[in-house]
Amino acid sequence: MDYPGRKIVKRSLKLAPTSSLATLATQRIRDAITDGEFALGEMIPEESLAQAMGISRTPVREALNQLQRIGLVVIKPQRGSYVFEPSEEDIDAICSYRYMLESQAARMAHAQNMEATLNAMSDAVTAMEKARGDGDRVAYGQADTRFHAAFFENCGNDYLRAAYDLVSGKIAALRTQLTAPFDALRSQSFDEHRDFVELFRVGGFTQIDALMREHVNRTGVVYSQAWKALQKTTADQTDRKI
Repeated sequence: MDYPGRKIVKRSLKLAPTSSLATLATQRIRDAITDGEFALGEMIPEESLAQAMGISRTPVREALNQLQRIGLVVIKPQRGSYVFEPSEEDIDAICSYRYMLESQAARMAHAQNMEATLNAMSDAVTAMEKARGDGDRVAYGQADTRFHAAFFENCGNDYLRAAYDLVSGKIAALRTQLTAPFDALRSQSFDEHRDFVELFRVGGFTQIDALMREHVNRTGVVYSQAWKALQKTTADQTDRKI
């Protein structure tokens, strides 16, 4: 809308040269955390990371700031940047939040774009089956993440997608890094994902809700137990070195 007597001055729309590099660095570091290349609580060395990526420290620093906003990175003044460390309360809150969002997203995806959602779910299950056969826990976790993301990608609501983005990185990191030793859990998880596909196909949302609650609650318990065990192992190794 034009206003008489008002002069509109537009700022330059030119992007800073580092913007695309920062975006690429953000995605690469995010992937390194969610795939377990950087362990939970591990320091992320800014200088060596920049060298490894072949870029300056500026886009790396921007990337770490971005990842801090979604909770994957903790920047400690005068100490450096670290991968987040979950608390038991944080894990409980994430699982509760996830259940509420995902149950609603599944309903909306079924109503908005059932076929695309079903295809994405089925493709993810196929990838999970292959990863199980290959013993590739990272590939399994990536496929698991794609499975659940399908609800949000097809729900038709940008706000719901944005709400899930607040925790999707943490969920992916916990899924990869804390369920790796649990082969029996992975087998149960796989069976449940196949059940989700069939229930979604027929719109069985009462059963989906019940299965989703059980699925999310159990993984939350596993995350907490695995994190405690990992912390104890680390502490024991530190004591032996001392």
